[in-house]
Amino acid sequence: MDLSIIIVSWNVRECLKDCLSRIFLSQTDFFLEVFVVDNNSADETAAMVRADFPQVKLIANSENRGFAKANNQAFRESIGRYALLLNPDTLSNEKTFNNLINWLDDNQQASISGCLLLDEDNKILKHVRKFPTLFDQLVIILKAPHIFPAVLNNYLRKDFNYSVAQKVDSVRGGFMAIRRETLSKIIGEERLKKGELLDERYFLWFEEVDLCRSAHAVGLEVWYTPDTSCVDLVGASFSQLPRLNTQKYFRASMLKYFKKWHPAWQVFILRLAWPMGFFLAWFLDKLGMKSKKNT
Repeated sequence: MDLSIIIVSWNVRECLKDCLSRIFLSQTDFFLEVFVVDNNSADETAAMVRADFPQVKLIANSENRGFAKANNQAFRESIGRYALLLNPDTLSNEKTFNNLINWLDDNQQASISGCLLLDEDNKILKHVRKFPTLFDQLVIILKAPHIFPAVLNNYLRKDFNYSVAQKVDSVRGGFMAIRRETLSKIIGEERLKKGELLDERYFLWFEEVDLCRSAHAVGLEVWYTPDTSCVDLVGASFSQLPRLNTQKYFRASMLKYFKKWHPAWQVFILRLAWPMGFFLAWFLDKLGMKSKKNT
């Protein structure tokens, strides 16, 4: 098996149907397997997958287990040389997976990789990020980009050239390819034996950044490539959640990430900042200034 595609879904039946249809219409010289892990959707997602895509390996959870645990459920059963974490609101083209595998085979230095992502208007979705720092996360918590948009330019890699393949800090978890043969070095033999690709301390957010950080920590490389592409509609599941809920998930994961990778005093400062962050999120909602991003 060459590629194991893992999709986690939650109440996005129609998006997922389009996503799977595109996958099975793609042209590839390689062997693919496709997993869908449904986190207890209320929109008959699991029934749709069973009826319309019997070739998909479906795992239907009786509860919402979050992003990391759900991906790990499928990863334990997967056998591909590469695992691809793919969001259900993505639309591949006929060459997406063929080009991806060819690029990975030709670029052995890439333990983790992402690709060129386009929005529904065919414009580049700027998803490459630097690793989080105390400064940029404080800026996000305090909603400063609403007033000073350029304050996050460095963190968001506004100067990044998406036409050139290059080594990066991290790539978007909505399309993240992982080379299985290097995983024991990235996450350790014990976690690999348990099938814990992603750190299950995270429910939502920061899982992919954590995995990329783990790769960098042991001297392995994360790459972006424009040699393959995919449309990302962004936030189909996320948009269903009230903003306060998303802020709580974001806060919990941010603090766990900083506790794992940064000094304790930075975690302390972030904890102090979050009450103001919750107030500002509420205030922006009252003003009607909603955003798909946690800024």
